[in-house]
Amino acid sequence: MTQDALFQQLKHPNPNLRERAIWELVDVRDETTIPRLMGVLGDEDVVYRRAAVKALGAIGADTAPLVVESLLNSDNVTVRGSCAKALAQIAVNYREEPFPVEGLEGLKKSLHDPNPVVHIASAMALGEVGNAALDILVEAFNTTDNIALAVALANALASIGNEQAREVLTQMVSNECLHTYVRETATSALSRLELVMKNQPKS
Repeated sequence: MTQDALFQQLKHPNPNLRERAIWELVDVRDETTIPRLMGVLGDEDVVYRRAAVKALGAIGADTAPLVVESLLNSDNVTVRGSCAKALAQIAVNYREEPFPVEGLEGLKKSLHDPNPVVHIASAMALGEVGNAALDILVEAFNTTDNIALAVALANALASIGNEQAREVLTQMVSNECLHTYVRETATSALSRLELVMKNQPKS
């Protein structure tokens, strides 16, 4: 299939065909593929936009420079949110590889994006990155006065599922200065983290 045909298939109502097109794009990509996918991130067609996010994540670390550039500089909130989600997809698809440093730096900055769509997506992406993002999440939690962001950060820490994340969440639960809603979230995040840790394969 040509690249043009694969881009058309990213809009297909059948999710299996979209998924196949995504991985075929990874195989046939050239220097135009990543910029072209970036151009879809502001598209009004949600199906097409989400497929482009997944395709960027499937390509992996090579997309990070352009994705981070748009995450931090695009005027379009949909594009910025999509960029954070694309970085999350890189983390999901390439768990065994170190997450791109520029991706971490970009997400750290976009936690301060004025739009909740973007900063919450950024927190979720950092949760997918795992251990490498722990310090960024903790620092952001300790310095934010934004309740919605604090809640997203607590949930992201639960996704990391390690001993350090557990300690941080435990401190949140017992910190009476925190907003009740944040503490309640930390409590449920902590029980989710316990599940994550219990189900992790023993190395």
